[in-house]
Amino acid sequence: MTASMTSTYPFEPTPQWTTVNPRSFLPFRTRGEDLEKPPLPSPPRNQLFSDNYIVSTHLVPTGCPRLTPHTPLPVVPEFSTNASERRREIQQFAVELTERQEHFMQGRLSGETGEKPLWNCVNRYVKRVQVGKKGLTLFFVHANGFPKEVWETTLRYLLSSPSASLIDEVWSWEAVQHGDAALVNETNLSGIYFWLDNARDITHFLLHYLPEDASSDALPTHLHLLPETISEYRKTKDFHPDPCFHLQCRILAAVNFPALFSSMVLVDPAVVQNGTFPSNSVPDRLPGALSRRERWSSREEALSSFKASPFFKSWHPDTLRLYVTYGLCEDSRGGVKLKTSGLHEALVFAGRVESFEAWELLERIDERIELRWVVPGKPGDKGVRGEQATRVRVWRRPANSSNVVIHSAGHLIPQESPEELAREIAAFLECKYGLRGRAYL
Repeated sequence: MTASMTSTYPFEPTPQWTTVNPRSFLPFRTRGEDLEKPPLPSPPRNQLFSDNYIVSTHLVPTGCPRLTPHTPLPVVPEFSTNASERRREIQQFAVELTERQEHFMQGRLSGETGEKPLWNCVNRYVKRVQVGKKGLTLFFVHANGFPKEVWETTLRYLLSSPSASLIDEVWSWEAVQHGDAALVNETNLSGIYFWLDNARDITHFLLHYLPEDASSDALPTHLHLLPETISEYRKTKDFHPDPCFHLQCRILAAVNFPALFSSMVLVDPAVVQNGTFPSNSVPDRLPGALSRRERWSSREEALSSFKASPFFKSWHPDTLRLYVTYGLCEDSRGGVKLKTSGLHEALVFAGRVESFEAWELLERIDERIELRWVVPGKPGDKGVRGEQATRVRVWRRPANSSNVVIHSAGHLIPQESPEELAREIAAFLECKYGLRGRAYL
């Protein structure tokens, strides 16, 4: 099959590689409607998002059981105020987290099966007035460390473009230890994280909770469980609830449930070839997550601190303000703190084998699902593990795939260049769906 758009990077064959024997996508079950329902931890957002769209926030239970055992959270030590000593202590703790993750992946970590109730939080952006044929439902997934609202600058540009005529609704996902979901799940989160659980949670939502119709009617905070007949139909029939944007977890979901996807826009996902890293090494970003500042006296101080940080200086100002508004919450000690703790961000970074698995599984995605890769081209930051790795990655599944480079951004494209990203998404939607007579849910 031929992709609907042209590519920046020409075809690059995959070099020889060694399999990591990707794990099976184990079945999950729903928890039922009698589950005790927690309130939203932040004020509800049943409000206008733009002239034509309304935003609301919802909770859905995760699938169960978890693939990870419920183990206590590791205790973050009180690091020294001496800079060199602090670096040494953080590095040592990072080594310990990496070793715990490896023990889990090798089946050497004991613990009770994860059955404690957990919740995912989702934002819905729906057209105020639905007219004519059914349009598209888009599904966005955040990167590690960021809340679901990090997409909103991109969405404002996208939903004010001509391609918005194609879009009925957008759903923005939040993993269990991120943003508002982290606040809901605070007492039930495990000290081990496995990316495949998030892929299962995404699939669980699309099969069992995504409403049938993109109605402009208000939905309940806790979305209703769909009848089993609908969920079973979605597993095998031509359902296609999206295009789907970002994160490697969707790759794992698409391989196992291809009927759920019509296309995927992959925004520099962190999927890398096995052997990219030395064995037993600490993942690059893990120490940085552990050393991240988490508390400020106010949102104003946090914003001022972020603006002075080299990490945040390249961000679009609107996206940075969103991070301060929705990535922080009131702190019981006074002031504000990150919703997603540095520890939970580090626990995600500690899981590396899943990235190898996603890279390997790319070639197994059904060729009917069109892939559009959006990758960075900023000097010094041309994709995860560099430009050559990116050139190979975007052609792991050559059929019905294409790619485009955004030269103004590094890896964090939605944060740095949301307007250009929105233009690329709009161009893809118009090219693939604009002339189709058939509706996609």
